[in-house]
Amino acid sequence: MHVVYGGAFNPPTVAHLEAYHFLKSRLPVKRFTYLPVSNAYTKSELASDYHRLNMLRLMIQGLEDVDISELEMKDDSFKGTYQSLVRLSDDNVGTVAFVIGADNVPSLPRWKWAGSLLGEFKIIVLGRDGIDVNALIERDAFLQKYRDNFIIFNDFNSPVSSTEYRRTMNADMIHTAVRQYIEEHDLYMR
Repeated sequence: MHVVYGGAFNPPTVAHLEAYHFLKSRLPVKRFTYLPVSNAYTKSELASDYHRLNMLRLMIQGLEDVDISELEMKDDSFKGTYQSLVRLSDDNVGTVAFVIGADNVPSLPRWKWAGSLLGEFKIIVLGRDGIDVNALIERDAFLQKYRDNFIIFNDFNSPVSSTEYRRTMNADMIHTAVRQYIEEHDLYMR
């Protein structure tokens, strides 16, 4: 299985690293890829592609079976998760699965190419804030059609988020090397 974990990673947190270790222990992962969105994806307070990529590299240092794809960062516009997964597919590693937090499940029907994304790829859902993912799927006719393509882990739950880090600047939420990088480059300072 090729697990692709997309996101802003603004900055990458210990939760992003915990998700890697958790999924490696629970699934037959042959390849694990972090897929940061580019600055072409409009999101407030987004540090530059350059800095977010460097912070991800620092976070995964020493992990031999993890890579970072710059695919979306090289695109001139945001093409959508489906297009990225198609381009990242590799027959040598089997099934491609995309990681999201439970809080993203309600918005899935509005994602670009949502039917193709949910029909052709597995969606790994990590628990968040006690959200009942199964209930969300059951309440949405569109999501119900793709029920068999969801892999749900309600037992993963981290209170750490990039948003919370930016709000609190709590050093415990990020890897030491990432914290040093943030300080060195005056990122997220108010």
